[in-house]
This record gives sequence, structure tokens and C-alpha cells, in this order.
Amino acid sequence: MVWNLPNTLTAMRILLIPFFVGFSYLPGRWGFVLAALFFSLAAITDWADGYIARRRSLLTQFGRFFDPVADKLLVISALVLLVANGQAPFILVLIILAREITIMALRERMAGLGHRIPVSTTGKWKTGFQMAAIIMLLVQTGLWDIPFQIPGVICLYISTGLTLVSGYHYLKEAWPKLQSGT
Repeated sequence: MVWNLPNTLTAMRILLIPFFVGFSYLPGRWGFVLAALFFSLAAITDWADGYIARRRSLLTQFGRFFDPVADKLLVISALVLLVANGQAPFILVLIILAREITIMALRERMAGLGHRIPVSTTGKWKTGFQMAAIIMLLVQTGLWDIPFQIPGVICLYISTGLTLVSGYHYLKEAWPKLQSGT
């Protein structure tokens, strides 16, 4: 296997997770600011590894498998942390997590049938709103007493709506192939 920059960024994203979670447990408001900063850094690696891999044709089996795993680990750990701290509505997080696990399983099944499910535009928007929501909900009032809670929850609602729409589209596209088993 060839190790390249996109693979390094994917591995870094996984390694950043304990840091952003750990910072959230520091006392005072700066713990969440540091958590948001490390989460933001991890989110940037999500964008950068895909961009670099596609732009420079550095796609690898490692990247194809671990990039979505790293993304899900990052998002799931952040959302669970936010619910545990009372910073995000449980029902929205439950919907998002159910969709993420379902689509990840669908992608694996489709790969086993020899089909790839490309990321949709709606899925990209979902991710953008999700990342913005998580960052705002982590920061909350940690920066200059700016109230990020309400815009963060609004972004989480939008992300949840996009989660349902994109999940539906992925299932609709894959269903005939799943039915025929080819």
C-alpha cells in the first residue's frame, strides 16, 4: 500500500478525536473553545484529504475505507458529547446517527455488489451544516459571550432535514440493485 498525504490526513482526523473530546472536559469556557478548535481542524482534514486525493489522483483502498470511518467517528463522538452535555437535542442526534450507520452499511453492501455510491450534493450540504452546528454548539458562549447555541441548533435542524433527504435518495438509488442482488 502506498502511503500518501490524504491517508495521513485521514489518520490525523482519527487521532484528533481524543483531543477534542478531552478538551471539552477542561473546566471553564475555554475547554469548549479548544474542543471546537480541534474539531474544526479535524473537519478541515476531512475536506482536504478528499480534495487532494481527487485532485492529484491519490485514491487508495485505505482512503476509500477509512475516510468515511474517520468522518463517522468524528461526527458521532461530537454529537454524543453534545447530547451528554445537554448542548444538542437527543432526537436530532438520534436521527443523524441512525442515518449515518444505515448509509455506511448500505455503502458496504453496495461495494460488496461491485457498486459505489458517490457522495451527493445534498450529502455534502448535510455535512457542512453538521460541522457548522457542532462547532457552534461546542463553542456556545465561550467566545466573547456571543450566543452560538440558537444558530447551532438551527444548523443541526437543517442538517437533520438534509440527513433525511440524502438518506432517502441513497436508499432509493440503491434499492433496485439491492433487490436484484447485482
